[in-house]
Amino acid sequence: MKKAISLGLAAMMALSLTACGGSAEQTTSAAAGENTQTEAAGESAAAGEEAASEGAASGETIKIGVIGPLTGPAATYGIAVQNGADLAVKEINAAGGVNGIMFENSTEDDENDPEKAINAYNTLKDWGMDMLVGTTTSKPCIAVAAESANDGIFQLTPSGSAVECLVNDNVFRVCFSDPNQGSASAQYIGEHSLATKIAIIYDSSTEYSSGIRESFVKEAANQGLEIVADEAFTADSNTDFSVQLDKAKEAGAELVFMPIYYQEASVILKQASDKDFAPIFFGCDGMDGILSVENFDASLAEGLMFLTPFSPTEEASKQFTEDYTAAYGIEPIQFAADSYDAVYAIAAAIEHAGITADMEPSEMCELMKTAMTEISIDGLTGAGMTWTADGEPNKAPKAAKIVNGVYEMQ
Repeated sequence: MKKAISLGLAAMMALSLTACGGSAEQTTSAAAGENTQTEAAGESAAAGEEAASEGAASGETIKIGVIGPLTGPAATYGIAVQNGADLAVKEINAAGGVNGIMFENSTEDDENDPEKAINAYNTLKDWGMDMLVGTTTSKPCIAVAAESANDGIFQLTPSGSAVECLVNDNVFRVCFSDPNQGSASAQYIGEHSLATKIAIIYDSSTEYSSGIRESFVKEAANQGLEIVADEAFTADSNTDFSVQLDKAKEAGAELVFMPIYYQEASVILKQASDKDFAPIFFGCDGMDGILSVENFDASLAEGLMFLTPFSPTEEASKQFTEDYTAAYGIEPIQFAADSYDAVYAIAAAIEHAGITADMEPSEMCELMKTAMTEISIDGLTGAGMTWTADGEPNKAPKAAKIVNGVYEMQ
């Protein structure tokens, strides 16, 4: 991965990529532990662990906590975040660390629950966490962000997209915010003339879905898109979408916008097929992972489009995909790329700010808040990625389409 940062870290990364549950142990998921790595990946991991051990012995270690759902319905996201962060840490340590500082990482399971996320955060704080990559999902992120602000711990969420995640100035994110995803989706649909009559099916019980839907509706008017159906469901009614699909079909919807997670989307696609309703289906980053749903007929997702800054089949992602698949036995999704970029962004900011391992977390945090606005990285999820003072990333949105069972960037 080639990142536009200072020569020291750039040299370190030249040795890594040319592209782009829940215990407080060194981060390796149970699933990852069951998979074999290639000889090269194994040597890199061993070198990284040895370097980290030497760094820990000398006291030159920065501890990075990771929080996400490693169990439960959203586990695909949390495990991806865990693995992406783990891979980045191993690469950085294998390359000698940042100015000689090694990284040590540990992941805690929050089960996509705010209260459990706070418990996970406190466990990591007791472990000695200096910085946090997390949390993975928005509600837990909002809860943990209040704690990290009080403690003065720098937090970089790879995928917490709700606006409220960044209320405090110690929190940054890698992904787009919900409003940005909504408006960007409407712009993409309009600018590419995908459709004019749009139906929306969204989850009114989540900030993620409601936030995207709200900004999508606002921008749709600017794009000349007609919202012919706007149908909600909740977490208590997410198994039967007959009413929503019937209204969309009767209204003549040419495209159904689904700012939801892939679990519900897989059910919608099956039920739409049963009704012989075949519009374009379009989602956002929560759609990533739909091809991995157990017992789901992947052919039903053919032609599905969604906003995502990452595809494992992109030329720039191939080396990462190969290394990730070798290490964890599964192809990476966007959330893995988000957390991978998060760790490298932290590394770049640490180097830029001249942070040392003997600093208190609160001192590191103050320096990181400034450094994050002064770095630029070419990551898996965006080239020339920068951050504003309010924690938002600047990068170009992209869309993927499922063709013959794989993602194709559009």
